[in-house]
Amino acid sequence: MSGTSLDGVDAAMVLTDGRTIEAFGDSAYRPYTEDERASLKAVLGRWPDDDLGRAPQVLHDAHVEVLSGLEGSEVIGFHGQTLAHDPGGRGTHQMGDGDALAEALGRDVVWDFRSADVELGGQGAPLAPFFHFACAGWIGAEAPLAFLNLGGVGNLTWIDPRRAAPEDEGALLAFDTGPANAPINDLVAERRGWSFDRDGALAAEGTVVDGALELFLDEAYFLKIPPKSLDRNDFSLMLDLVRELSDADAAATMTAMAAAAVMRGMEHCPAPPDRVLVTGGGRRNPVMMQMLAAGLDCPVAPVEDVGLDGDMLEAQAFGYLAVRVLRGLPTSAPGTTGVAAPVGGGRISRV
Repeated sequence: MSGTSLDGVDAAMVLTDGRTIEAFGDSAYRPYTEDERASLKAVLGRWPDDDLGRAPQVLHDAHVEVLSGLEGSEVIGFHGQTLAHDPGGRGTHQMGDGDALAEALGRDVVWDFRSADVELGGQGAPLAPFFHFACAGWIGAEAPLAFLNLGGVGNLTWIDPRRAAPEDEGALLAFDTGPANAPINDLVAERRGWSFDRDGALAAEGTVVDGALELFLDEAYFLKIPPKSLDRNDFSLMLDLVRELSDADAAATMTAMAAAAVMRGMEHCPAPPDRVLVTGGGRRNPVMMQMLAAGLDCPVAPVEDVGLDGDMLEAQAFGYLAVRVLRGLPTSAPGTTGVAAPVGGGRISRV
């Protein structure tokens, strides 16, 4: 998994039949260098027929390197790098060549997970909810709960674990809540030359400016009924809203924006969740977590509290989804992407 935060490639092994999780295995992480990150960032927003420069080779080499260190897998789920996402418009573009990756590694690869869903009228995102449903079973959840992924973009999965399968009506509701780490990363890169606000230290020094926060929450996206999804740069206006603020106040305000977007999103849940389990880099930001705990009416905790690995959950998700694709099982449904009926996505490159 290479996400919108552009920090690096996560790889993780999961043992599954595509329905239940039997076990989790080894994992690995390969960070991007500054030059590699710059190459990838330079092509955000571009489509397959645009000039992508050296970015495809950067992505390929990084994946080959990290996956070469994980042996014993029967199949690889390859997400690719999302460059552009415009469901209902031009479609979706996850850069990456599954055929080339399969040839380089000598293992079957499942990839291009989102296109089929978008072609059938879905949002193409988020795709982790079916895996979250399996995780709810793995941890023995009995009451409705929510998984909150705070990556570059925030996404929420509401789950009723009492349903038999993730594609069943009422089992899942999933959608992008709004921007999360990506705009904060962009801010600190521009102002301080940092890749991210480590431990929320800069935000902790600042004060939230309510006027900017209110303007942010006026965005029409928050009124849309889910399922709904975002592109990484859909909320680039956030930087404009904090342009005149000090570095610390800007970081605090943008962190509050990400948390407030989640709070707005919770209003769409079919029933109040028993708890919210947080994954993604945002769970390591104490300021973000404190804001969520103060604003939500249920316990908020990192997924590690229930024995899951928040650094690797998305990578595990695409391994799980790869097995579902091989077995002809759906990977998205009306409640997760808004597609008309449950659909299985993904292309298979065999060696």
